[in-house]
Amino acid sequence: MLNKFAKWLLFGYFIYAALVVFYFLAINDSSNLPEIYRGSAADPHTFMNDRQLELTYEYSKIRHIIFFLLTPFDWILYLTILSIGLSAKFRQWAESSSKYSFFQKAIYVFWLSFVSFIILLPIDFFTYQLSKSYGISTSTFAIWMKDQLIDFWLDYIFLLLLAIVVFQLIRKNEKRWWFYAWIISIPFTIFLMFIQPVIIDPLYNDFYPLKNKDLEEKILDLASQANIPAEHVYEVNMSEKTNALNAYVTGIGRNSRIVLWDTTLSKLSDDEVLFIMAHEIAHYVKKHIYAGIAAYLIISLFGLYIASKIYNWSIKKHWRTLKINSLNDIASLPLLLVIISFLTFASSPLSNSFSRYLEHSADVYAIEMTKDKDAAIRSFQKLTIAGLSEVNPPAIVKWLRYTHPTMLERLIFIENYEVEKEK
Repeated sequence: MLNKFAKWLLFGYFIYAALVVFYFLAINDSSNLPEIYRGSAADPHTFMNDRQLELTYEYSKIRHIIFFLLTPFDWILYLTILSIGLSAKFRQWAESSSKYSFFQKAIYVFWLSFVSFIILLPIDFFTYQLSKSYGISTSTFAIWMKDQLIDFWLDYIFLLLLAIVVFQLIRKNEKRWWFYAWIISIPFTIFLMFIQPVIIDPLYNDFYPLKNKDLEEKILDLASQANIPAEHVYEVNMSEKTNALNAYVTGIGRNSRIVLWDTTLSKLSDDEVLFIMAHEIAHYVKKHIYAGIAAYLIISLFGLYIASKIYNWSIKKHWRTLKINSLNDIASLPLLLVIISFLTFASSPLSNSFSRYLEHSADVYAIEMTKDKDAAIRSFQKLTIAGLSEVNPPAIVKWLRYTHPTMLERLIFIENYEVEKEK
């Protein structure tokens, strides 16, 4: 049975959900484009047909609604698990199953992860079906389910590590556990970035050297200009999962890789691929991965400090409501996850703004390196069509979701950019 606290949580969430749906369906018009940009390279009417415009308009609204509904849903879920005593029940099951602390935490985290996974699975399936109905996803149910299970076990491992480390630190030092947790997170973050390209990413997709040898030669020429080793260029099989286009930089040190999706290679011309490649080369040359790590560590330092204050206050003030016995009670893990998730969300305008700055810097580098404005414009227009992406999203969506400049900003910038031609 739901207690009073859980009922108020759900009531507040339903009111919030109604306001979100009303805003995006009745108030916001995401199809609006400032009159000054009509007929420009950023005007979707110049590169999309009527059907593509209609699908983009519909799909964007639905994605925005889902994002703003799901973000607090996780918080409501974990707080409800706490307030109805389910988290305490997981702890009881864990303690009755083993006398060893490690296995107790492993059992508790499994139950918390499993219940959350089962509750969220229908929602994840809905978003998968939605993406498939709009022609974005090409994944079969078997492939999609395999990725869901990989996500589950990876999340379980990382959550278990978090629980073991954090609660041990809390037990040792209730006041400064956040700082020691941050110190430990530094080598762990770097290690994770180092192993991601060679251990984690291959769990989801197949990576291999670029197949198109003519294009490879052109890319190698670009890479040599930036002193990048050739082995850092990879192709990944994404066509079995999506029609969207993408390229990215991942890893650090000798494990760093510049990765191109096969969908990008098949749907863009060579000169368009070279612009995208130059953009990714910019991330490598300008050490954006390291800048991102540094920014993350700075934000996480302040975030963990604030999280510790909220966490300590919440338990001391509301331990009865949340059914938590002490600060180092494993049953309080959902509370800690809610606090960290909320603070991450609250800091997203700042972190997204920094990310957009880095991406804009990479755009500048790419256009200077390729000196091909037309290819740059076409590549961004094709990316927009393939992903049914809004050219000019609402400001709140940009602040909270966009790690890249909007297509309006990118296309207008490139269209108006004066490239100094080689003489």
